[in-house]
Amino acid sequence: MSRARWPEPDPGSSLWELLERRAAISPESNMAVDERGVTMTFGQYRHWCCSLAGRLSDQGVQAGQVVSWQIPTWLDAMVLAGALDWIGAVQNPLLPQLRRREVEFITAEAGSRWYVQCGEWRGFDYPELARATAVAALRNSGQDMGVIEIGRDSTRSMSKVDERQVPEPDRDGTRWLFYTSGTTGQPKGVRHGHAAVVMATLSMCRGMRVGDDDRSVVAFPFTHIGGINWLMAALLTGCSLLVIESFAAADTMDVIAANDVTLAGVSTAFHLAYLAAQRRDPERPLMPRVRAYPGGAAPKPPALHHDLVREVGGVGIVSGFGLTEFPMIAMGSIDDNADQLAMTEGRPSPGVDLIVVDVEGNQLSAGRDGELRAKGPHLMLGYVDAALDADAFDTDGYFRTGDLGHLDQDGHVVITGRLKDVIIRKGENISAQEIENLLYEHPDVADAAVIGVADVERGEMVCAVIAPRAGSNPTLEDLLEHLRRRDLMPQKLPERLILVDEMPRNASGKVRKDALRE
Repeated sequence: MSRARWPEPDPGSSLWELLERRAAISPESNMAVDERGVTMTFGQYRHWCCSLAGRLSDQGVQAGQVVSWQIPTWLDAMVLAGALDWIGAVQNPLLPQLRRREVEFITAEAGSRWYVQCGEWRGFDYPELARATAVAALRNSGQDMGVIEIGRDSTRSMSKVDERQVPEPDRDGTRWLFYTSGTTGQPKGVRHGHAAVVMATLSMCRGMRVGDDDRSVVAFPFTHIGGINWLMAALLTGCSLLVIESFAAADTMDVIAANDVTLAGVSTAFHLAYLAAQRRDPERPLMPRVRAYPGGAAPKPPALHHDLVREVGGVGIVSGFGLTEFPMIAMGSIDDNADQLAMTEGRPSPGVDLIVVDVEGNQLSAGRDGELRAKGPHLMLGYVDAALDADAFDTDGYFRTGDLGHLDQDGHVVITGRLKDVIIRKGENISAQEIENLLYEHPDVADAAVIGVADVERGEMVCAVIAPRAGSNPTLEDLLEHLRRRDLMPQKLPERLILVDEMPRNASGKVRKDALRE
C-alpha cells in the first residue's frame, strides 16, 4: 500500500462493528498467526466470535454485565473479546500474572458478574483462583459470580453460529475496565468507552501508516490495553498479527524471523531482545522487512533507537506517549527525522490539547520542563473508584499525567522523567531518566535503571543498576568515566553500582523500580 496517502478508517461505534466490516472486506485474509503456525482469517474470526457469543449467552452472560477475563496471549483471547462485544458486556481484561490478592480486589471493585479463566497454565491453577474469587465475591457482596473456562484452541472447535441480532451498542457508556499495572499500591480501574480506545488506536496506526501488508508482533499480555489496540488495528487496517504466548520462549526469535514481521514492538525490553538476537547472528537478517519498532510504556533510550536502525533495519522506534487512563496522548510518525524519532515521543495526537505546567500550575513555553497535562478524545471516562477522579484532574479539567517533560520548538513531546521518579540528593532534584539514557550508550550496558537509595548524609544517593552485555563486567569507575565524558554534572553521578542478570519488569515492560529498591 502507499504510505504517503494513508486512508483514514472509520472508527465505528463498537468493536463488533469493526469486526463485521473487516470480515466483509477481506474474509480470506489472515488476521493472526500464533507461534505454532495456527492461523485465523478475518472470516474465521467472525465465525468463532459468533459461536462463542452464543455459548456465553446460553450460559447467562448478558449485555451490561461486567465480565472479568484472564486469558494468555492466545487467539482465543481475541475471539473472547469479539464475542463479549457482540453480547454488549463490559469487559475487564486481567493480566495473567495477577494472583488472588489482585483478582479479588479488582473483581470486587468492578462488580464482576462473570470470571473467565484459562484452566491450568504455566503450572498455575486458574480454576482454583476462580473458585476462591467467586467465594470471596459471595462472602463480601452476597452476589454470585459465574465462572467459565476457555482453554487454548477451544474457541476454534465451535461450529454453531449464533446470528441473533447484535445489541445496539452504548456509544457513550463504559465498554472496557482496564486496571493499571502500577508498581505500588492497589491497581486503579480505568473506565473507557469504545470511542477513546479506537481513537487511540487510530493515532497509533496513523503514525506508522499501518496497512494490510503489515504484520505486527503481539508478544506481550493481550489483556493489556495495548493488546486491544492491536486487535482494533487489525480490524481497522487489515494488517495481520503474530501472536506469541511467551516472548521469553527459547524459539521466539526464530518464530519472528520466520514470519515476515514489519512492525516489531512494543517496549524497551522487547527492542533490546531484538537487538541482542541480531548481534548473536549478525549475518542473518532477523527481520528483513521490518519498517518500524512501535514503542510505548516508557521513554526509549536514544542509543537503542540508533542501534536498531543500524543493525536490524527500519526507521527505528516510533513511540507513543500515554497512560492506561489516556492512551496515545502523542504519537511519533514514520515521517519524523532521525533525531525526532530518537529523542521525542512524537507530536500530540489530533484533538489532544497538551500543556506543560510548573509546580504552581502556570503554563510553560516550549523547551521548558514541567508536568505534562492533557485533554482529548482518548481520555478515560473516569476511574472505577470515582473518589480518585478529583486528584487526577486540575481545576481546568486537564488530566495530570505525572510525567515530566517539554514540547520542543517543532511541537514534539520530550519526556524527561516522572514526578515520582526524581531522586532528591542533598535537596537537588535529579532525573533518573537522564542518567539512564547516557548509561545505555556505554558498550558494556545491555539494560539500565537508576534509583534513589536512602542515605543519612545525602537524603538519597544515586544508584545505577546494570544488566551487562554478555562477557562484560563494568565497574562503577568505568561508568563514571563514561558519564563524565558525556558532561554529566558531578551531583548526578552514580555513587553505587549493582549488577543484575536481568532487570525486573512488569507485564507492560516497565522496570519495577520498587523491586530494585527492595
